[in-house]
Amino acid sequence: MLPNEKKEAKGAGVELEVCLGGLTLKNPVIAASGTYGFGREYEQYCPVETWGGIAVKGITPEPRAGNPAPRLTETPAGVLNAVGLENPGLEEFLKSYLPRLRNLPTAVIVNISGFSVEDYALLARSLGREAGIAALEVNISCPNVRHGGLQFGTDARSAQEVVAAVRRETDLPVIAKLSPNVTDIRELARAVERGGADIISLINTLLGMSIDVEQRRPVLGNLFGGLSGPAIRPVAVRMVWEVYQAVALPIIGMGGITGWQDAVEFLLAGASAVSIGSGNFVNPRVPLQVLEGLEGYCRRQGFSSVQELTGLAQTELARRTHKGFARG
Repeated sequence: MLPNEKKEAKGAGVELEVCLGGLTLKNPVIAASGTYGFGREYEQYCPVETWGGIAVKGITPEPRAGNPAPRLTETPAGVLNAVGLENPGLEEFLKSYLPRLRNLPTAVIVNISGFSVEDYALLARSLGREAGIAALEVNISCPNVRHGGLQFGTDARSAQEVVAAVRRETDLPVIAKLSPNVTDIRELARAVERGGADIISLINTLLGMSIDVEQRRPVLGNLFGGLSGPAIRPVAVRMVWEVYQAVALPIIGMGGITGWQDAVEFLLAGASAVSIGSGNFVNPRVPLQVLEGLEGYCRRQGFSSVQELTGLAQTELARRTHKGFARG
């Protein structure tokens, strides 16, 4: 068999299934929490089964009305949001949302948020008893009200404490979602690894602000918001690259993915899967295009599995510079 023929044969059937720390997904594309509701909202645009998994809207122990309006504003190559964790609360989620989610033909990831370590422990204990949940994603970008409002996700000790509390209360895979609003993302990654996380997802939104120059006042009712969209992608790719080197945990990369090339970039940097957030607002059919593009890329490049792409840019760089490389 000639080299070109061998390459074509290898790429003939691309395996899209990925395994991440106890979480198996039929493909590496996940709907990001807060951008896809509870799955039903996008049904008329894109079948739920298209996704490898969906991370549902963040759940807190008690219902939350969220922040005052306006909550959303566009920025160049992105969007600022200050929704404020609006959600029905744990009890209503278990009663009215989870029964339907159990029947979805994809992995259901429940994003959890709290304002104390006890909040996270309660959520993990309650949700860990329920069928139909594939994993818990721990949002540690909330302020710790018992310690002066310091965000769990910006302090390594607090991040480790929260993840450890969740780990003690559930056997489900635990995904630690990291905030980029830190000096060294590797320190936070090592902390949640020590706490018992199975998977790391990054990045959450960057803190930003917009001011209406005509009204001379902040646009958002909450003053500050989370910046997402293509504008943050270079930051996110850099952080995935750094975390891949720092820990041995699988990574879900996110931040400004709007096409298959963006997804491939995250995988090559070190991600094992990707999550699409604000891209859903612009194009609800983006996961279909990303999957088609991923599969086509693997075929052209001669890869039989999408898992072969993870961290490949790092190993290729190490090979070219004759430097050894080992994760963690």
